[in-house]
Amino acid sequence: MLTTDEIRELETEMAIYPTRQAASLGALRAVQRRRGWISDEDLRDVAGYLGMSADELDSIATFYSQLFRKPVGRHVIRVCDSVSCWATGAETAVRRLMETLGIRLGETTADGRFTLLPSACLGVCERAPALMIDEDVHTNWDAARMDGILARYP
Repeated sequence: MLTTDEIRELETEMAIYPTRQAASLGALRAVQRRRGWISDEDLRDVAGYLGMSADELDSIATFYSQLFRKPVGRHVIRVCDSVSCWATGAETAVRRLMETLGIRLGETTADGRFTLLPSACLGVCERAPALMIDEDVHTNWDAARMDGILARYP
């Protein structure tokens, strides 16, 4: 069930667009901001509120990599797996990151602190390798800088 605050945020999103359905991406992001991810129940609630089917809304939710359809850690780490990043040493750094966290790509640490995901491109190829934690982009990173970067995210 959508909360009063979520409904208020959905209404704000819908006011920007010509149709309720056009606000679907913003509505999903609003729910995810408050809940951390979008469950099947959340998806059905938002779809009903927007006048869409759950299947229609799910096709949007599963298209965008920034929307999560299963629980994720408190912090989501996206490692760029583009050619530019791999050519500048990302493979070694990502291997070390996985060892440090004790997880592989697509997994979440046992304490729920981090989820590690690949990303097709973070758009900062000139400063590769790059990774993104939550909304923060870290460039020119390597295994030596990794511990300091992770320490910023309790």
